[in-house]
Amino acid sequence: MVGKNCFAIASDRRLGVQLQTIATDFQRIFRIHDKLFIALSGLATDAQTLNQRLVFRHKLYQLREERDMKPETFASLVSALLYEKRFGPYFCQPVIAGLGDDDKPFICTMDCIGAKELAKDFVVSGTASESLYGACESMFKPDMEPEELFETISQALLSSVNRGLFKWVGPKHCYLPQIVDCLSGWGGHVYVVTPTEVKERLLKGRMD
Repeated sequence: MVGKNCFAIASDRRLGVQLQTIATDFQRIFRIHDKLFIALSGLATDAQTLNQRLVFRHKLYQLREERDMKPETFASLVSALLYEKRFGPYFCQPVIAGLGDDDKPFICTMDCIGAKELAKDFVVSGTASESLYGACESMFKPDMEPEELFETISQALLSSVNRGLFKWVGPKHCYLPQIVDCLSGWGGHVYVVTPTEVKERLLKGRMD
């Protein structure tokens, strides 16, 4: 999610095989350099392999160019890397976020064969993407400061991945389940990145 000369990137912490939970502290967000991050939803082994290949490519770029890669350049690299494997793809949906020239935020996501989707406000991916779209759409405001951006992205993430939310409907005072997503959750992991610092925070969510 984009703010005023800053961005935030967040994920849940659950690693599971369908309905079975394997771990509750899984890392999905990876730092490429201080102003560029990538989050990889999908198959855990493919996410780790893809991250290693991207770090390797970025280090080669640093050695040759003697500078860090711009977010737009990195997005093209990720897209090309995924498209190379289009007949046997990595089962990952990347979310890329970074600060480019003049500390202008850049965000994009892509599918597992590298088709880019650019946005100026927010991007989402993963099993809870449908509820994330609704939460982000209702909570996002342009030009948020870092602290407000952190609050907004945290609330959007937690409200999207919490299971069994109930809402009062109709004159009969009955409660109906609204969002049911048992494939994500167990808290959150948030990075808020400004031109001068990177803040990392862990969120506590429902642990069931």
